[in-house]
Amino acid sequence: MSTSIVRSTASGGRTVALTFDDGPGPATGQVLDLLAQYGVKATFCQVGNQAAANPAMVRRIVAAGHRLCDHSVDHPQPFAALSHDRAVYEIAHAEEQIVQAAGPGAKVSWFRAPGGGFTADNQRVAAGLGLRPLGWSVDPRDWSRPGVASIVSTVQSQLKPGGVVLLHDGGGDRSQTVAALKQLLPWLAAQGYRFDFPAA
Repeated sequence: MSTSIVRSTASGGRTVALTFDDGPGPATGQVLDLLAQYGVKATFCQVGNQAAANPAMVRRIVAAGHRLCDHSVDHPQPFAALSHDRAVYEIAHAEEQIVQAAGPGAKVSWFRAPGGGFTADNQRVAAGLGLRPLGWSVDPRDWSRPGVASIVSTVQSQLKPGGVVLLHDGGGDRSQTVAALKQLLPWLAAQGYRFDFPAA
């Protein structure tokens, strides 16, 4: 298992991988509805405690054909400053929580460090658990609620073929993200993008 950070789609070309962090949360159902409307598959980077508290939503994500990513037990930051033992706990226990919530046969393919706080150590820990470290290439900073227009324009200007877009379905009020997604999904389709998962 490679320890290098993934920042591109599995198949390259005119593809895009949408990733959603910090959920499952109150907006996750709306995000899933929109993705279904456009036939889009995405990757959900879940906080272990959130997954454990919302197993029905995790199962809905899996049933719809989306993929799961480990985003730590409780999103401590700065993640890069954690001790080795704490990093092991945050990554390994979150994977267990997510798999347990998702049900038998569920697979978690990636680990995304909270805040992008990757280190050589936590990348090795993730790879040792069979999780590929997952970064991104487009970050509209939607978690900071910069406004719908800002989220949309940042994705449109930063995205290149094979890109990985960082969005959030949890961790606070995500109404701006949902509204931006309503504009971005038809735009991406009109630009000829196909939806893919990150490289694994």
